[in-house]
Amino acid sequence: MSQLLEELIEALRCLPGVGRKTAQRMAFHLLERDRQGAARLSSSIATAIEKIGRCTRCRNLTEDTLCRLCSRADRDDSLLCVVESPADVLVMENATGYRGRYFVLLGRLSPLDGIGPSDLGLSQLEDRLAEREVKEMIVATNPTVEGEATAHYLHEMGRQNGVSVTRLAHGVPMGGDLEFVDASTLAHAFAGRQAMHD
Repeated sequence: MSQLLEELIEALRCLPGVGRKTAQRMAFHLLERDRQGAARLSSSIATAIEKIGRCTRCRNLTEDTLCRLCSRADRDDSLLCVVESPADVLVMENATGYRGRYFVLLGRLSPLDGIGPSDLGLSQLEDRLAEREVKEMIVATNPTVEGEATAHYLHEMGRQNGVSVTRLAHGVPMGGDLEFVDASTLAHAFAGRQAMHD
């Protein structure tokens, strides 16, 4: 196999969920059927890597100093939703009517992987909370062991700054049957049960 082809296949393997066979199929497709698309992809990746950085306020991806959400005056400064990744911001914007601000951790606490508070920009978050604009911090970390540990850390941080801290509800998915829900999810949903209202 050509050395350049081998390098392309290995480069494609950096994508999540892409193993050797999938990378090989992608490489052959780009070279055999869509060289113009491959050139456009290559150019877009190079431009994105060069020009996209982090928002100085929320740490979301942007090519400007402030991202489009932080630069909007019509957002509610008293609400701050803390998420793990820029992809989470996109999901929240598309699926909810949330009109507050964000803070992107770019990960979650994981001592075993060497990821501590400084790796998540928590000193920057602490500074934001100290400004006293934020009244409610919504913790939207994933319901994993690391996500829960991060949520607990954020709760303590909010409490120390006099900020009300809420957590996204987790539990039985809409349209789900109880018999197919895993025990951990069901236990979490049961513990977080709420009163029904008229």
